[in-house]
Amino acid sequence: MYKNFSFTGAKKIVFGNGALETLAEHIRELKATRPLVVLDRNLAKTDLKGKVLDILGDGGLKATLFDQKVEAEPRLEVADEGVKAAQKGKCDVVVGIGGGSAMDVAKAIAVLAANNGRAKDYLGLNKVPGPGLPKIMIPTTAGTGSEVTFTAVFVRQNLKKKEGMNSPYLYPELAILDPTLTLSLPAVSTASTGIDALCHAIESYTSINASPMSELISLEAIYLISSNLRTCVHAGNNVEARGNVLLGSLYAGLGLANAGVGAVHSLSYPLGGKYGVSHGLANTIMLPHVMAFNLPGALEKFAVIAETMGEVIDTLPLREAAFMAVEAVQTLIEDCGIYTTLEDLNIPEEALPELAEEAMTVLRPLENNPRKLTIEDAIDIYGEAY
Repeated sequence: MYKNFSFTGAKKIVFGNGALETLAEHIRELKATRPLVVLDRNLAKTDLKGKVLDILGDGGLKATLFDQKVEAEPRLEVADEGVKAAQKGKCDVVVGIGGGSAMDVAKAIAVLAANNGRAKDYLGLNKVPGPGLPKIMIPTTAGTGSEVTFTAVFVRQNLKKKEGMNSPYLYPELAILDPTLTLSLPAVSTASTGIDALCHAIESYTSINASPMSELISLEAIYLISSNLRTCVHAGNNVEARGNVLLGSLYAGLGLANAGVGAVHSLSYPLGGKYGVSHGLANTIMLPHVMAFNLPGALEKFAVIAETMGEVIDTLPLREAAFMAVEAVQTLIEDCGIYTTLEDLNIPEEALPELAEEAMTVLRPLENNPRKLTIEDAIDIYGEAY
């Protein structure tokens, strides 16, 4: 029996090796001439900065750079500072280049620049009053899928917590995905961002709000990422594997945007807000443990995940087949060189109940989760990850 559903995403997606070269012509298609280019501070130290400026300059476009303020797990105030740069440069389009942090900041700047108020006014669901400047997102990691989502996540340092803007007005007008931009990503970052994308795919596939269309896309994302990530980590110059994982990350982002994510994200947010753990690493640490907890709520789906990841489940009882998905994910994480625990991150064990309390306030992912989670469950899961 089919179910009613809707499906949304970025208005246009361009994918392929060398796709970055089309940036100027796509800006002109949007009737814009003065782009604000948002880069994270580390990416701004690479050759990519000059390449982007050359592409824009050769296309007759006058760019303004915002490249010294954006960091991993960006502060909310950075978006407000970016608006000042956009206004000073009289910018009419915003280009976000980098990982999820740079793209989230860029999306927030775009809506803030065209609407009154400050970034803190737009936190939550549907708080953005109207459309922003056109947005072009160009990921250089295969992880967050932010190039096709309606969310921008920030750290509120005064509260030591992460919160997000969530609005259809944050959907980019264009996502440009160029696998060659991910070739120089270090192995450790490739691993954590890749597992982050896998987490989005698994959680959107098992979400109670998944639809036939989102399930199809999320499952393909699981296949592409799980069958290519090891190669990307250990042979990073393999452009075909890089392209497959980037495509998987894109699909996972589309799945996330339409079906939502689950308890992994609720439990990972406090790790970023209170202890500065990167989003990708936090999701990587929590994913197998939340999957094991969720098994009874979606046995059939977890069995499908196991098979999609290459496990042979034909002769196994359903629950054993489902648990193979947990083992497959744990093995992939270890093969990619990640063995981190919460203890390794110097998070005190006595802080786990406080983390659980904070996690229970991250409601939207919990509402999508295939199994109801209590604060006692959250404490237990943190304990398993410790």
